[in-house]
Amino acid sequence: MGTLNAILDLIGRTLGEMQAPLQDLAFNSRNAALLAVAALGLTAAVTLLWRSLRGRLPGRTSIVLPAILPRVRRSPLTFVRHAPLVLFLAGLPFFCLALADPYTSLSAKQVSYPGRRIEVIIDASLSMLSPFTGQQLKTQSDTAFSTNMAAAEYFIRTRMRGKYRDLIALEEFGNESYVVTPFTSDYQNLLLSLRMISDVNEWQRFPDQGTIIMKAIDNGVDLFKAFDFLKSSGNIMVIFSDGQDNNVQVGTMTLDQVLNKAVQNHVPVYMIRTAYSRGLYDVIPDTVWKKAIDATGGKFYPAANQETIMQAIKEIDRAATGRVDVREYAVRQPRFARFALMAVLIWTLAIAMQMTLRIFRTFP
Repeated sequence: MGTLNAILDLIGRTLGEMQAPLQDLAFNSRNAALLAVAALGLTAAVTLLWRSLRGRLPGRTSIVLPAILPRVRRSPLTFVRHAPLVLFLAGLPFFCLALADPYTSLSAKQVSYPGRRIEVIIDASLSMLSPFTGQQLKTQSDTAFSTNMAAAEYFIRTRMRGKYRDLIALEEFGNESYVVTPFTSDYQNLLLSLRMISDVNEWQRFPDQGTIIMKAIDNGVDLFKAFDFLKSSGNIMVIFSDGQDNNVQVGTMTLDQVLNKAVQNHVPVYMIRTAYSRGLYDVIPDTVWKKAIDATGGKFYPAANQETIMQAIKEIDRAATGRVDVREYAVRQPRFARFALMAVLIWTLAIAMQMTLRIFRTFP
């Protein structure tokens, strides 16, 4: 019992010693709480005072609510805002057609070009072996035949360099006349044919040795008729020959009949007579052919050298003006371009409306 009492006394003294510090701690806590409350009150008072002095700011101190209208009238043009979408949809069929790559298997069109229908007639008779020299034209030999071939090529190339799109035919004659190339605008093919018949070895195989110019003219008119060109204007013949021909009648056909046939069908004839160093009427048949050629509406050129030939060709080139109407054909002609262009135009308009006007940016 004595020990227990001693322990209780010790605990009592310890609690007595701790009571004073606890009372001090509780007092300090109450003071701190009062100070915090006072600080919050002061802060609130200062804030209220500052806001009352600052005044009201629109949009910060109040909330704006839209007015609720009793009835909203719908504009009759509200559907216009869908125009870009409608245009986009309208362009889709054209785009699909262009994507399908349509084409026409065969198409034809009538076109008109400046030019003439010209028949080039070249003498290939044995008399063309006569000498003819010069430096202006590129010839294979110093003969009238090579000079005429070079002159014909020079004439065709002169027409090619111009603005014209002629239809040119090539004919070669001796006792008879032969169509080498019918009327064509394929000048490269025409020049190839001319180079082939101008070859000296090929010329040696030519079956005719005589010269009958009237047959060449008559056959030339028939060639225009075969192509149904006689009803059209702009037909001419250009003859390259040495003019060594006195024939004014062959069988029942006379020169006057041939000339009348050319005149009635409006086919003038131009003739370049190539005889080296021999002027007008130095060749006996000149008296026949100058009168005959001039009667067709063309002109007779006595060419004694290559300079005269080139001058005559330039004069014929200046005189051979006009227009030709031709019918052109095309196979597998593509037709997608028009549909693609239509789609691009429609879509461009839709994008422009969408980007420039705000009404078209409202959806739905």
